Amino acid sequence: MPSTFTHNPAETERKEPGIGGKPPVSRRPTGGGGGGGDDDWKNERRGPRELLNKVRFFVFLALSADMIFFVVLVIIFYARQSGMRLNPISHEQIGDWHPIDLPPILFLNTAVLLLSSLTMEWARRHIFRELDVLEEWLGLGKPALRRALPWLAATLVLGGLFLAGQVAAWEQLTAQGFAFDRFSTPASYFFYVITGLHAAHLLLGVAGLLVCLSTLAWFKRVEYRQVAVDTTAWYWHAMGLAWLLLFAVLISSQ
Repeated sequence: MPSTFTHNPAETERKEPGIGGKPPVSRRPTGGGGGGGDDDWKNERRGPRELLNKVRFFVFLALSADMIFFVVLVIIFYARQSGMRLNPISHEQIGDWHPIDLPPILFLNTAVLLLSSLTMEWARRHIFRELDVLEEWLGLGKPALRRALPWLAATLVLGGLFLAGQVAAWEQLTAQGFAFDRFSTPASYFFYVITGLHAAHLLLGVAGLLVCLSTLAWFKRVEYRQVAVDTTAWYWHAMGLAWLLLFAVLISSQ
């Protein structure tokens, strides 16, 4: 007898309507780019955030090594502070660490650096603001960039003020008779070393801010601007955290 064949309807992918319903939050662009297909948004490693995640990994790796450097510097500081030497007359172990009075401007410098960390974070948040990023991704202008630029400029000014304040602190310490030379006491010598190395790191951050401000407008893709601001922000926050650690060490040595 004749066989009856039934044809199964071909499965078709169901498309969400253009209006109505919940928006595809998980597929919303966060930085532009990508291959343009739905598969890129299903796989985070192939989507627009791929570049940001890779750069963040290397930035955090480098900052971890830098923080270890500051921790080692603190360990050397405490080891030298507790060091003893033999008195040739009394044959007793005595210490040669004599605390110095910290320049009062250091407290103001710390407040300025903390404020700059806040302005840097505001800049980072604005460059990732979802609605503004969506407009930039659709080619409707650069609202995220316009919102972030004033905060980046404020961070640059505050960073310059912090460095100027550190120079003023060195001048105040020199006026007390503790110039950075071979006749300095161990306490003043380590003060110059600690604050000088941190200032050098922050100077790199200021240079990074200048590069970031001067090149952001040239980046055509949203994710490139996000990476530039995000990288600078995390470096700046790390330097703020490092200064809090070093400043607490200097205060504890009084």
